[in-house]
Amino acid sequence: MMSRRAFVGLAAGAAVGWPLAAPAQPQGGTRRLGMLMVNAASNPGGIGALVQGLGALGWKEGGNLRIDWRWASGDAALFERYAAELVALGPDVMVTNASVGVAALRRETGTIPIVFTNVGGSVEQGFVNSLARPGGNITGFSNFDPPMAGKWLQMLTQITPPVARAAVLHNPAAGPLTGPFMRAIEEAAPSLGMAVRATPVKDVADIEAMMAGLAREEHAGVLVLPDPFTSVHRDTIVALAARHRLPAVYPFNFFGGLMSYGPDTEDVFRRSAAYVDRILKGAKPSDLPVQMPTKLELVINLKTAKALGVTIAPALLAGADEVIE
Repeated sequence: MMSRRAFVGLAAGAAVGWPLAAPAQPQGGTRRLGMLMVNAASNPGGIGALVQGLGALGWKEGGNLRIDWRWASGDAALFERYAAELVALGPDVMVTNASVGVAALRRETGTIPIVFTNVGGSVEQGFVNSLARPGGNITGFSNFDPPMAGKWLQMLTQITPPVARAAVLHNPAAGPLTGPFMRAIEEAAPSLGMAVRATPVKDVADIEAMMAGLAREEHAGVLVLPDPFTSVHRDTIVALAARHRLPAVYPFNFFGGLMSYGPDTEDVFRRSAAYVDRILKGAKPSDLPVQMPTKLELVINLKTAKALGVTIAPALLAGADEVIE
C-alpha cells in the first residue's frame, strides 16, 4: 500500500515533471539506446519505469527507439564484456544503474553520452567534475551520498534492545563507495555509542559465515551497504538475518527485512528518462547537472520486529513513510 507521504510526493512530482498533453513525436528516425543493467533479466526491478518515462516523452521501443539490453546480474566480469559490446554497437546514448557499469563504459568511450541512474557518489568516484557541471560525457541521477550511512547506523540504535555492535556488510569488488560510506559510519559511531566494523563478503558462503558469527555476539546488528552484490543477493541476506535473529537496516525498500531507508528507485528511473530524451534531442551530458533523489522513504516492518523480539522507538515509527503490520 502506498503511504500518504509517498502519494503526495508522487503527485507533486507528476505535476512538475510530466506534460499534461501527449508530447510530439521525436524526429529523426530510429535512435539507439544501450542499457547496461546490474539486475538479472528475470528480476528487472524498477527499470520499467524508465521505459515508461521514455514512452511518455514519445520514444517507443520497437518504433523510433531501439534498445539493446545487457543484464550483468551483479557480475563484474560481465559489466566489462557488455560495456565493450554496447559501445561497439554505436548507440546514441547509454544508461547504466551501477557504479561498476559507469566505470566499465567510461573505459570504453569518452564520447558516447552515458546517463547513470541510481548511482551514488559520482564526484567521489571521479565520474563527474561536480554535480552542477559534470563535464565530459557522463551525467545522471544519484541515489545516495555517503553521509546517509550515518543515518542508517543511527536507526540501529532506535530499537530495543539497541544494537551496540554493527557489522557493515558489503562486497569490496562491487561497491566502490565502501570507503566513503565507512568513513561516514565511523564518524557517527562514537556519538551513538556504537562499535562498527566492515565485514566484506564475496559470495553466499561468506554471507552465511558472517551472519552465523555475528549471531554469537550480544547486541549485534547488520548494516547492509548498497552495491550490486547486496542487491542481487538481498533475499539471502534478509533470510539469514531473520534466521539468526539479527536486526538489520537496508538501503532500499525492495530488500524487505526489518528497516530500510533510501530513495524510491522507480522514481529515480522515471526521472532519468528526461535526460535520455534531452540527449537524444541534442543536449550534451556536460550541460546537464547531476540530479539528487527527491523522494526518500523510511519503511519499517513490525512483523519482522516481532519475530526478532525487538521494538521500534516511537520517534522512528512516527517518521516512517510506510509501516508494515
